[in-house]
Amino acid sequence: MDPFDAGAGSILRQPKAVWATAGASVVAFMGIGLVDPILPSIAKGLDASAGQVSLLFTSYFLITALAMLVTGFVSSRIGGRKTLLLGLAFVVVFAGLAGTSDTVGQLVGYRAGWGLGNALFVSTALAVIVGAAAGGSAAAILLYESALGLGMACGPLLGALLGDASWRYPFFGTAFLMAIGFLCITVFLKEQPKPARKTSLLDPIRALGHGGLASAAVSAFFYNYTFFTVLAFTPFVLNMTPYKSGAVFFAWGVLLAVFSVLVAPRMQRRFGSLKVLGGSLVLLAADVLVLGYGNHTAAIVCTILSGAFIGVNNTVYTELALGVSDAPRPVASAGYNFVRWFAAAAAPYFAPKIEEWTDVHIPFVVAAVTALLGAVVVLVRRRALTADAEELEPKHASEDSVTVFAN
Repeated sequence: MDPFDAGAGSILRQPKAVWATAGASVVAFMGIGLVDPILPSIAKGLDASAGQVSLLFTSYFLITALAMLVTGFVSSRIGGRKTLLLGLAFVVVFAGLAGTSDTVGQLVGYRAGWGLGNALFVSTALAVIVGAAAGGSAAAILLYESALGLGMACGPLLGALLGDASWRYPFFGTAFLMAIGFLCITVFLKEQPKPARKTSLLDPIRALGHGGLASAAVSAFFYNYTFFTVLAFTPFVLNMTPYKSGAVFFAWGVLLAVFSVLVAPRMQRRFGSLKVLGGSLVLLAADVLVLGYGNHTAAIVCTILSGAFIGVNNTVYTELALGVSDAPRPVASAGYNFVRWFAAAAAPYFAPKIEEWTDVHIPFVVAAVTALLGAVVVLVRRRALTADAEELEPKHASEDSVTVFAN
């Protein structure tokens, strides 16, 4: 069945509640890459160093990692609708405050509050969309995937368009759009049934006692260091105007979405999940080395190309994390993300520091090494990664990849 067919199960024939949640999801995912094109502008406007401005990512993802222990606890007690609204309220307040910052310290702090709100929202949105969707979960999941891809691609573009006038405008713009999302969900979304079992704060930690899940999380930790070196440090290396930087990361986001949703499942069916992941990690390592040592044109091309490898990796890692674990998917997802998001917080902090201690090339050497370490963990722990999921089902990749990436 074609999910875009105009029939009852079509992605296009959904209740207003689903469209409201999906629209807010697009803006939520925009927040990840929104600041990319304006990092140099922020540094100039606040008289800050690259290392200080990169803390915008560190504070955001550090809080996101810690929030993995909280989101399930909260949503299982107050329900999905209230959790969404709470998350949106945090984003509206802290994104708006970020635009008023007079110092980089204030901006980093407000970005941390934004990260908490985003974690509460995106970790709940998929379940809400599936619960409210018409025509089964397949169309709902595809709609959410589309929101994820659109948000990742358009975040840098929105940041560039608004940031060309002032680095403050992307923050105000996000607050405005999320306020619209808050109103739409308030009006159109009814309360969802609460889970039968309440999630405890320690459930995600306990889930990591499973060898396969722990292996996937450790490998993903190394990979995410590489991922966020590209996302947070490369804008300073490219040193382009907001418009040009936004265009580069828009193309990067398009490749990420296409390879995550369309290409990765086909490659898995043909070659197997572990071979695809190992090969993609090695290619990503080579890509970031060329990015670090090539000329400006090569750096642009390799930045965009990295989106393809990152898209493949996101999908396959997700299947590994959820396919090998015997814990409920939301719990396994939270434990996995609790580990891997710490690397997303570490990379933006350490990459500029490494440049200060050495030169501009070495942060990319470190990023290449961490990608290879991720591949080594997959190779060494391949038995644990496939023990409970001998043949991971690519047909479930879409649902899992959205769940884990969002969480």
